[in-house]
Amino acid sequence: MSFTPIPGQRVEGYDLTDRLDTDFYAVFRDIPNADREAWDRAKTFADEVIPVIDDYWDRGEYNLDFARRIGELDLFTDGIDHEGITHLSPLAAGLVNMEISRGDGSMGTILAVQGGLALRTLALFGSDQQKGRYLEPVARGEVLASFALTEPDHGSDSVSLETEAVQVGDEWVLNGAKKWIGNGASGGITFVWARVPTDDGRGAVRCFLVPQETPGYEGRPILGKASLRAIHQAHITLTDVRLPAEAALPGAKTFKDASTVLYATRSGVAWSALGHATACYESALSYAKQRVQFGKPLIGFQMVQERLTQMLDELTGMQLFCRRLADLEQAGQLLPTQASLAKYHNTRAARRVASVARDMLGGNGILLEHRVMRHMADIESIHTYEGTESVQALLIGRDITGVGAFA
Repeated sequence: MSFTPIPGQRVEGYDLTDRLDTDFYAVFRDIPNADREAWDRAKTFADEVIPVIDDYWDRGEYNLDFARRIGELDLFTDGIDHEGITHLSPLAAGLVNMEISRGDGSMGTILAVQGGLALRTLALFGSDQQKGRYLEPVARGEVLASFALTEPDHGSDSVSLETEAVQVGDEWVLNGAKKWIGNGASGGITFVWARVPTDDGRGAVRCFLVPQETPGYEGRPILGKASLRAIHQAHITLTDVRLPAEAALPGAKTFKDASTVLYATRSGVAWSALGHATACYESALSYAKQRVQFGKPLIGFQMVQERLTQMLDELTGMQLFCRRLADLEQAGQLLPTQASLAKYHNTRAARRVASVARDMLGGNGILLEHRVMRHMADIESIHTYEGTESVQALLIGRDITGVGAFA
């Protein structure tokens, strides 16, 4: 049905979904062909998801086929170098993260959980038997996987986790709770981090591969979220979960091993923030070109041009942070606190970009179809996870002063 203008409504709506490939400093113009090919596969996925994701986000539904599609496109490997799976360079992995997050934050979280956390844990610490059974299926998205570290009582202080694993004969028995676990109720597998009793009474931290159908494992999707609504994050309870001895990952011996995984994914949060900010900026620019007020398009007003420049300023800085991160990681020189600074900077900058973009769209800015409000809400989650702003500041502060101020 064609649209017929009437007094007071001369346009049917606004198309804000076009990719504008914003790169004012040509930060990504010289990337290698292999990295660009991975980026193009991510663009394919984003273009498939953008037209339909608002409905899932609005209803708070998780379409598992989206996760499987990311695997089909071979995008879960997140810079992991291991036989049997495709290796993406740090730059390619970052561009994939950026592009999928530009499409939707829930999908970016699927990428981070399945690839950055779960697959990396298995590749780094799993036994040959565990990897032989699960590595390729997880990489292909055929088996969904989760990383269970955070607990209801322990978020930023996850080092204090209380979930316990006790060896009874030739079995492990797990009891405890985990919260905010992406894919934790997907029917796949969960890598559960738990404390094992030791003679000194402090307990060692180990990781266990737990099939979600194991008796005593219950994963309930957390309802009422105002962010990342198109992926289910679970509240998990473990009640006398009995596992064979070989369920323990032999390479995971201490909390430092969990930190190794988190450090690697912290860079991914910086890239994800860049994707969100790109979507917000490009939506605002497209809107400003199409929206007519006071007899001319918004782009003809000085204040609008200043705000677009402010957003481009933030976006370009975020791109430079991310490109430098990738270069340092490729050279084997990336420090954990450098990743922390990028995460700290980019999530804060993404918040500012989203706020300006939402204001520029006026009342239209709160509609999901225009993307900005959805991204604005999802940015709030990535600003928190993988370590809050305050935790990142303390990590960086300890690095630059030599003084720890966590307590």
